[in-house]
Amino acid sequence: MSAKRIIKKVAVLGSGVMGSRIACHFANIGVQVLLLDIVPKDAAADKRSRNKLVDDALAAALKSSPSPIYLKSFAQRINTGNFEDDMPKIADCDWVIEVVVERLDIKQTVFENVEKFRKQGTLITSNTSGIPIHLMAEGRSDDFKKHFCGSHFFNPPRYLKLFEVIPTADTLPEVTDFLLSYGEKFLGKTTVLAKDTPAFIGNRIGVFSIMSILHYADKTGISVEEIDKLTGPVIGHPKSATFRTSDVVGIDTMVHVANGLSANVPDDEAKDLFVVPGFVSKMVANNWLGSKSGQGFYKKEKVDGVNQFYALDLKTLEYKSSQKVKFPSLETTKTIDKLSDRMKVLFAAQDKAGDFYRAIFYQLFAYASNRIPEISDQLYKIDAAMNAGFGWETGPFEKWDALGVEDTVKAIEAEGYKPAQWVYDMLQSGAASFYKVENGKRLYYDIASKSYKIIPGTEDFIQLDNVRTTNTIWKNSGTTITDIGDGIINLEFHTKMNTIGGEVIEGINKAITLAEQSYKGLVISNEGANFSAGANVGMIFMMAVEQEFDELNMVIKAFQNTIMRIRYSSIPVIAAPHQMALGGGCELCLHADKVVAHAELYMGLVEFGVGLIPGGGGTKEFALRLSDELQEGDIELNNFRDRFLTIGQAKVSTSAYEAFELGYLKKGRDMVVVSRNRVLAEAKKQCLLMAEEGYVQPVKRTDIRVLGKQALGLGYVGANSMLSGNYISEHDVKISQKLAYVLSGADLSQPTLVSEDYLLNLEREAFLQLCAERKTLERIQSILKGGKVLRN
Repeated sequence: MSAKRIIKKVAVLGSGVMGSRIACHFANIGVQVLLLDIVPKDAAADKRSRNKLVDDALAAALKSSPSPIYLKSFAQRINTGNFEDDMPKIADCDWVIEVVVERLDIKQTVFENVEKFRKQGTLITSNTSGIPIHLMAEGRSDDFKKHFCGSHFFNPPRYLKLFEVIPTADTLPEVTDFLLSYGEKFLGKTTVLAKDTPAFIGNRIGVFSIMSILHYADKTGISVEEIDKLTGPVIGHPKSATFRTSDVVGIDTMVHVANGLSANVPDDEAKDLFVVPGFVSKMVANNWLGSKSGQGFYKKEKVDGVNQFYALDLKTLEYKSSQKVKFPSLETTKTIDKLSDRMKVLFAAQDKAGDFYRAIFYQLFAYASNRIPEISDQLYKIDAAMNAGFGWETGPFEKWDALGVEDTVKAIEAEGYKPAQWVYDMLQSGAASFYKVENGKRLYYDIASKSYKIIPGTEDFIQLDNVRTTNTIWKNSGTTITDIGDGIINLEFHTKMNTIGGEVIEGINKAITLAEQSYKGLVISNEGANFSAGANVGMIFMMAVEQEFDELNMVIKAFQNTIMRIRYSSIPVIAAPHQMALGGGCELCLHADKVVAHAELYMGLVEFGVGLIPGGGGTKEFALRLSDELQEGDIELNNFRDRFLTIGQAKVSTSAYEAFELGYLKKGRDMVVVSRNRVLAEAKKQCLLMAEEGYVQPVKRTDIRVLGKQALGLGYVGANSMLSGNYISEHDVKISQKLAYVLSGADLSQPTLVSEDYLLNLEREAFLQLCAERKTLERIQSILKGGKVLRN
């Protein structure tokens, strides 16, 4: 059954914050969606009035930031309706997802109505986060029960990767398997099989972690700012850490889940931790619920027109100016890039930070181990849930592995906690870690068989972390070249923010040389937080300040030559970007033979923000693409204006699909993959396909049609009118004129055919001239010092 099941249309019942955004994410992947909700009280008889609640909810979702949808036009895939008039339409749906209010009686009423209209074999799932799944199916038919289970998305559904699938005793195994596969492959989720236990996996462990920190703060007096410093990026957790995350989620929501756990886990050895501390109860009574009420653990106020940030003193419940905090141990780890190495230092620290880590995480390790087999039979599912649902770089067992399992067991016991017996049995059997890598695949310790097994579903993934140790063929300080099999090699960057400097340029050239000599093709991808934040502007700044313009000219030319080598090598080069691909990172992608992009792609030529124009082939490439478009009979100056504004306004895509609209990705050439885990495997597949179909080395272009003075005039007039309206500064006008000059091919008297080299020379000359401007240097300095765009 699962092999034949295709999801063409989904019904989402309930259009609140979760329902509307789940609908948007299905629309993101091309599925038709029917979004239904109740008819408002006293609604008039007309359709618009009866659908007002659902239509308003969807409109609010589409206006929200960050956007729940890849491209605004995708919202056309969502049709709205109401439970009274439109429920019969679910007969055409392949999957019905319930997302109504968290009350069992209401959910049961909805499912009774669903059963009247659904066709046999249709999937029915509930997005509940707290109500036992089996209770919702009581009284339903056998076919309903066989196709019913929990499908818990985390909010916001587009961005948070966790998707928990919770079957009941009646759910068909093939239904469970289908949802786990579909969630990963098509929705781009980390799918985790959970048991029908309170709060499932993610929230059971996540809320335990938050509650243990709240009780620790209550007991020790450690401040809100100190805890957020300790539980953020330094340990591989999100910047929002603990208290900022609580403010965003809503303190009432957190309390609701904690209260539910406190009431429903009588046999939990740590059940007392789920009782909220007094200060949290007072915050809820005061309506200090976080972002939604304007204040929670933090609040922001305007004082004399300037934003001031305040943090709550948990003892006095008074707000005080938010303080920057420092810990000696954190200072010592600033130079340690590898998270596992950093954690060893932090946990061994003899200061307030070390005390906190040992108290909180040793308790968490013991708790997580004791939840097996209660909430999950396999340890990797707990780590996966924390990675995907809470944004932790490493889950409890991965952290424990980094510290050494056996040594940490003794430390846990010293803190007064006891891991589960299976951990002692594992060590007794000779297994020393929860995970290990063999033959490029990651294995986990399977408790039942006391052996290591490959993590199910990962067989089709290529993970560089798993193949790098044995398959590295070359590396320098900023790049690594890895053989990923079948004659394809991969180049990854690992500089700070994956910026492009001398070591990356060397790596790109080396990778192309190696591929041309001995391999079929090259993929450029990495597993960093971002593909590339662009060129190393610090290096450009230093050279410009020292007025070393001959050297700077050589550096820019070397970058241009490298980018052009990507385009004109004798082997296919595939770029596989994700998250940020800015400036030079974007230019690299513009010149690849094909781009296999992750759906979450924030791509753009952003050099204008630092007082420059794209100087690594980006301006040239926009002129080239404009020329190719003009041959298709488009209105010349309109197209020129669009390209000019994309660079001039430093537009960045909010998804890979928007990158097509902005002209950074090419329709018919580039492609999008929604599952982050599958991007590299797909890029390798496309590279191999191009190689085996007989890749032909391209010839440098000499037929680029540029518009000359007519386009140059448009650029000048547009910039001056923006200046007159006080939209841009005089320096912005100067940059705009340089940009228009290169895009139009200089002040030629009529449209002319020129070469890529001609445009690259214009581009480099304009870039260098702008580097000599004091206001450009001020802009670069502002970015380097505080990450702020200066409009001088």
